[in-house]
Amino acid sequence: MLKGRLGLETARVPHADRHGLIWLERGELCVINGCLHFARGKDSLTPSFDQIPHQAVSMILLGPGSSVTHDALRLLARHGTLMAAVGVDGVRSYTAPPMMPDRSDVARRQAELWGSPRRRISVARHMYALRLGEVLPHRDLDTLRGIEGSRVKATYRLMAEKFGIQWHGRRFDRANPDADDLPNQAINHAATAVQAAAAIAVQAVAAIPQLGFIHEDSGQAFVLDVADLYRDQITLAIAFMAVKQSEKSGEVMDRVVRREAARVFRKESVIPSMIDRIKQVLRMDEVAHGAGDDSDT
Repeated sequence: MLKGRLGLETARVPHADRHGLIWLERGELCVINGCLHFARGKDSLTPSFDQIPHQAVSMILLGPGSSVTHDALRLLARHGTLMAAVGVDGVRSYTAPPMMPDRSDVARRQAELWGSPRRRISVARHMYALRLGEVLPHRDLDTLRGIEGSRVKATYRLMAEKFGIQWHGRRFDRANPDADDLPNQAINHAATAVQAAAAIAVQAVAAIPQLGFIHEDSGQAFVLDVADLYRDQITLAIAFMAVKQSEKSGEVMDRVVRREAARVFRKESVIPSMIDRIKQVLRMDEVAHGAGDDSDT
């Protein structure tokens, strides 16, 4: 049924017909008899080998304690299956080899919207509306950023009150992020975790990380756009809950945040939600139905 040593001559299954993501950790991704397997405990007396349906998933996420063989990379590349090295439950995103998916519709749509100044500001306004709960009438990006900045200050204060945290304002020393007080440390680490989840979502839909609608200079501008959509309800909740836990246990803040982020990501299905949100802000339903895209937010 599989031609060739690794089955490299078989036809690919379109990503539209595949399932989403599969998490693997503490084992080796390898090829056995032309099929992809994940081997756990290979050095023990009772190793286990799970066959991975690589043609039926869009992306494999390799967590801590994992390795991958050259043959496995060749097989994944041939069938267009993405792979990324991540932290536990996607709280970090380390690398994703350029195994391109079989469709470019999301990337083309993103470039189309980004390339038109009018459409670009329309997407930015849509993102701000999702965050702020209202459609702002302004069409100048600097004005929108200013309004968002003042709203965020109020959100920090309200969330701190909700969790019973003493709040003295947002401070961030990029040269020494652990020099700040515990709430600011927690926000720094939580933001990193949420950005990792956003990076996974952007990679999964094959969007273009560099083409942000609100952020501009970063090579991960669109990742930062997506992460910001979850700042109020996810990032700050993770951060302030971690502060409460750290105050009780005395654990290092980074470790507490990672554990809390992993719990929230699982409970709230954060990465699948981000994938859906990307398609929403890029108005992929209009592409699917052949609708015009001259509408404004």
